[in-house]
Amino acid sequence: MSVVKSDIVGWLLDHLAYINQSYRCCHHIPLDTQCHRYVFKAEYFDIGKPHIADSDIAGGQEPGSGDSRLRGRKCKRKSREPNQGELEAQEYHEKVSQAIRDGTRKLIEQSIEVGEQGTDTRVPAGEDCSKKQITPVIANSMLIELCSMAKQMVQEQHQPVQVISDEAESVEDLNLLAHLTENSSDCARIVTLMGHRYLLPPRSSFLLSDISCMEPLLGYKKYDLITLDPPWENKSVKRSRGYSYLFPWQIQQIPVPALSAPGCLVVSWVTNRQRHLRFVKEELYPSWSIEVVAEWHWVKVTRHGEFVVPLDSTHKKPYEILVLGRYKGSSERQNGEPITKTVAVPDCKLLVSVPCVLHSHKPPLGEVLKGLTRPHPKCLELFARNLQPGWTSWGNEVLRFQHLDYFQELDTMEGGSSCCYSQTSTIEPIVPSSC
Repeated sequence: MSVVKSDIVGWLLDHLAYINQSYRCCHHIPLDTQCHRYVFKAEYFDIGKPHIADSDIAGGQEPGSGDSRLRGRKCKRKSREPNQGELEAQEYHEKVSQAIRDGTRKLIEQSIEVGEQGTDTRVPAGEDCSKKQITPVIANSMLIELCSMAKQMVQEQHQPVQVISDEAESVEDLNLLAHLTENSSDCARIVTLMGHRYLLPPRSSFLLSDISCMEPLLGYKKYDLITLDPPWENKSVKRSRGYSYLFPWQIQQIPVPALSAPGCLVVSWVTNRQRHLRFVKEELYPSWSIEVVAEWHWVKVTRHGEFVVPLDSTHKKPYEILVLGRYKGSSERQNGEPITKTVAVPDCKLLVSVPCVLHSHKPPLGEVLKGLTRPHPKCLELFARNLQPGWTSWGNEVLRFQHLDYFQELDTMEGGSSCCYSQTSTIEPIVPSSC
């Protein structure tokens, strides 16, 4: 379970616990009687202190406790008048900041009360996230290049789905490029791509391809929930050669209507740039026949409940925006009567969690969206960089954070068939200590 605390203002989430509940066992060696257990390395969520940019100190932002080392530093940037985009961003921030501040404090204080009544589940202080050294995985950039090459190699447009079942002993011969691959078993499995090993959650499916090779998804399923985290164009992305981006018109070409069941709930992650937010609401969703129904915020905090950067930081904000919409396609009918029913989506909700230090590793949404779709929904994540149990995932980096180097192996158990997937988390919930 990913939800630590639920309240009318939103949810406090434990992203790490959600990941680890999916990998309690893995049968990846043919004829091996042992069960290999994995967990995601905790260092990727070890954010103990907020990071405060020099520009925030010089601009008069109040540093948090324990950050006196940053006082007195001079800002090297020259003062200038804010441009139109910055003015719009500040106006938006002033509109939402108080609700974010109050809602986050409420969720964390309630979690502290729960912790004090029972077992203390707080995590010991970690290192300052601004100094944390994370070992890069060398295969990360390979996926995008392989997807580009695959466009020239794929000849048949409608390939059969590759299914990994409980009976399958070997998965070494699978072609993972531009082919829909489905792990239908109740255990995690390991697959190999170009000599690198990737861990697949149980009951997950994926398509590793770029935007020009999405045909295998069409006709596979119609989805009740679609989330997408597009690689938005901005200056920092352009300066970074290791990160691709799409123009708005390219994002608009994604066949979301063809993938959506009637009443499908569509959730888009949006950066804090107002032009991107306006594009989603005024152009992208209308072009897909999607009606905007709500706007939520993901709030990033340390393990002790502080914002990862000051809420009023002039450099970055400790939150991201989610735009929720309903697909308005024709309803399913039975005996001439529409049978599709849609539930009203609440507005202005908060998702509060300790973020992963890996770029664009978003928290899970399935549990907080329960009740807003039909029971047992079919779920799809577009532009995914990791896999989820029960979901279909697509993107040219869809296996990025499934690389085995991001995981560590725990104890080895005899009798692999006895330790199948369980909903029980392998770690205690993270409860921040203060706001």
